[in-house]
Amino acid sequence: MLAYLATKEQFLLDAHVIEDKVRDAVRENLHIGVSPNELNSWRNSLGNAMVHVMNSPKIPSDVGVAIEYQINKHKNRIDFIVSGKNSLGLESIVIIELKQWTDIEFSFLPEHVKTFVGKKDREVLHPAYQARSYASLLEMYNQYVYETPVGISSCAYLHNALENRVVNDSRYEEALRNTPVFIHGEKELVVDLIASNISEGDGIDLLRRVDASPTRPSLQLADAISNMLQGKEAFILIDNQKTVLETIVHRAYTGLEGKKQVVIVNGGPGTGKSVVAINALSRLMGQRMNARYVTPNAAPRAVFEVKLKDSFKGGQIKELFSGSGSYTGLESDEFDILIVDEAHRLKLRTQYSKGGDNQIREIIHASRTSVFFLDESQKVTWKDIGEVAEIEKFAESMDAEVTHLVLESQFRCNGSDGYIEWLDQVLGISTSNSLYLPKDEYDFQVFDNPSVLYKSIRERNIPENKSRMLAGYCWNWVSKNDHVKFDISFPEFDFEAKWNLETRGSAWIIDPESIEDIGCIHTSQGLELDYVGVIIGPDFTMKDGKLVSDPAGRASTDVSLHGYKKEFGENPVEASAKADRIIRNTYRTLMTRGMKGCYIYCTNPEVADYFRALLFEEVV
Repeated sequence: MLAYLATKEQFLLDAHVIEDKVRDAVRENLHIGVSPNELNSWRNSLGNAMVHVMNSPKIPSDVGVAIEYQINKHKNRIDFIVSGKNSLGLESIVIIELKQWTDIEFSFLPEHVKTFVGKKDREVLHPAYQARSYASLLEMYNQYVYETPVGISSCAYLHNALENRVVNDSRYEEALRNTPVFIHGEKELVVDLIASNISEGDGIDLLRRVDASPTRPSLQLADAISNMLQGKEAFILIDNQKTVLETIVHRAYTGLEGKKQVVIVNGGPGTGKSVVAINALSRLMGQRMNARYVTPNAAPRAVFEVKLKDSFKGGQIKELFSGSGSYTGLESDEFDILIVDEAHRLKLRTQYSKGGDNQIREIIHASRTSVFFLDESQKVTWKDIGEVAEIEKFAESMDAEVTHLVLESQFRCNGSDGYIEWLDQVLGISTSNSLYLPKDEYDFQVFDNPSVLYKSIRERNIPENKSRMLAGYCWNWVSKNDHVKFDISFPEFDFEAKWNLETRGSAWIIDPESIEDIGCIHTSQGLELDYVGVIIGPDFTMKDGKLVSDPAGRASTDVSLHGYKKEFGENPVEASAKADRIIRNTYRTLMTRGMKGCYIYCTNPEVADYFRALLFEEVV
């Protein structure tokens, strides 16, 4: 999303007040507040350093300039972009990451340095890696960039740094290969990089085309996993994703030599939990650690096994991926590291193992280092116990050192943090002031006819076969025993469908024919689609203008609420609150599976009206 946009000529005219111009543009276009420190940094980096760079006659006066460009609705912003055409007449962009750093030291984390920022010394991404990751985001998510294609070059300019001993050290060779770092006194090298990639300008047209382009992620985790496990780069990790990965690797080595380690990684839908987890598995396997990827939910494991079958032997796959019930009765520290994805789905007891008492305790006990990726707002069954407090409790009991990490920017749902925040607000999971969903934020639609919804999802499925129908578990699974019968039926709309066929197994979501039936939370959690259609059942209703849950609307064959009635008899207040969270979390999870869009049908017309009314209106 564009903030400040101008030609080089206009940028130089604005130079004496550039910090004010950028502040106003950021407030107006990005709706973000600006701190005094940020204003000062713009004055120094833009009004001084970049003005001297752009004033060179080597750079055409009509090149485009974008400042504080927000990438694909993420919180990440590119400091400075120059656009135009190269010597062959092809469209080209140069990304410049600006830093005011002066004193820079080596970090214990790969691809990181240590410097004073945010009022203290911190481990931060190497500026070359950061600049290149922004370029990769555009190359992977911006449809105009990867289809044209637009050439993208990147560099970092540390205009206050007087020496480059640390940032250009050989340990950063990989980051520096395509993204050089320049320091104070190297202004002409920055100029030459821009001039070598941009020979003529086209005003601001290219930047407007890039900004207007749909966000269409070009790759899904399931498609990339084989390359990742063979050590090939599929996704470039950005900002705190890279920091989280390197911290996990560092803690794994610490666990081998010292105290037992527990790493807790919090992250919402699409923030890259599984991508970071698979990268960590690949890295640590490559370093000969006894590592395993653990998921309580069978669906991701089944999908990964299908995708890996041509690259790995069946036995190898089974050794890499396991359920969370595999660690009962093991000796202490049998594994170097266990990486638990979807840790919010861990259970108190393992259903098929005798003697198990708590999967969190068993995993920490079995490994020198345990990593838990979780999102407590995705706990969707009565037996789910994966919470930060529980993990901390067992870590303390085993004298383990605990590290807390957070993944923030998300890459599903059109890269829209705004959609996730809006959905959480509308579902009553969290609150936010003056939050609404703009029309261009994410392809979200409310349908009054489930047959029309299904037809739309089928159409979306045609190009890549990556769109599916899901539903809340409000209809009994009668077709399980009688294959002729339909489970979900709306006669008034000539609609009838079956739950995901048992014959398709846990890899239902990638079965070529699974568009023919309806998936549920158990066959979709932890996985992603292009477009998702969701049927919201009678477990949601309206009361006094508010969205309320109704456990009675769930099917009797739904195991996710097993335990509710018993606990309700003992403590109705706590039981009702827990059931409410499970129902809301279930729809949050279903409605965040789509990378490109989510379409819904609500059996209760009032619920449909509620969603529709909040699409483009402010939530008060």
